Amino acid sequence: MPIIKVLPHARYCPHGDTITAQAGKSICELLLEHGIEIEHACEMSAACTTCHVVVRSGFPSLGEIDEIEEDLLDKAWGLESTSRLSCQAILADDDVTIEIPKYTINHARENH
Repeated sequence: MPIIKVLPHARYCPHGDTITAQAGKSICELLLEHGIEIEHACEMSAACTTCHVVVRSGFPSLGEIDEIEEDLLDKAWGLESTSRLSCQAILADDDVTIEIPKYTINHARENH
């Protein structure tokens, strides 16, 4: 089973985390299932950028980014060349390391 290493984030995961995960699910789903309450204002429908993550390792294993995700990522805070919407990044068999950016484009946190 692949591992998701989550780098420390002051709000969502202060000490970082390591998740043994199931391939075939989105990174966002897996984070939420393991108690890391990443924002997902559009309920994982690829309509916002609040679940934006930066993939520090394992990026190629997540598959192709479609045009809709690319267009949305252009609006994300802290965009990098290895940015993904975690709701669209489907985990494969390789381990990944992710960083949750400090900010999102939301002015207020959603209450999910």
